[in-house]
Amino acid sequence: MPCGQLYLCRYPGEDILAPDLAGWRRERMPALPETAWLELAPDWICEVLSPATAKIDRMAKMPRFAATGVAFCWLVDAEARTLEAIKLSDGQWLLLASFVDAADVAAEPFDAAPFPLGVLWAE
Repeated sequence: MPCGQLYLCRYPGEDILAPDLAGWRRERMPALPETAWLELAPDWICEVLSPATAKIDRMAKMPRFAATGVAFCWLVDAEARTLEAIKLSDGQWLLLASFVDAADVAAEPFDAAPFPLGVLWAE
């Protein structure tokens, strides 16, 4: 297990995929299991893009997360200061909204708790 990775998703016969952040609804996972990895696909993932990881995050990880039924994905690009909110719909990723700089973010699955995107950027 890579150091610092708390939430891992195992795919049969394949390497372990670890999103940068992941979340599960309490009704689906009321308590953390005692294993070093989680086999239950997250409800939400977030990937923090960088020039070194963007291609892997978009082209390798996102299709595999979609195949397991992850419902929501956020892509955060600190260099571009953007957040893309994406939802799985009929097996395909659908862009819900894009946010830039200091925009107010209200995006599924956290649309009930909006926040200013600017809090993510270092000054």
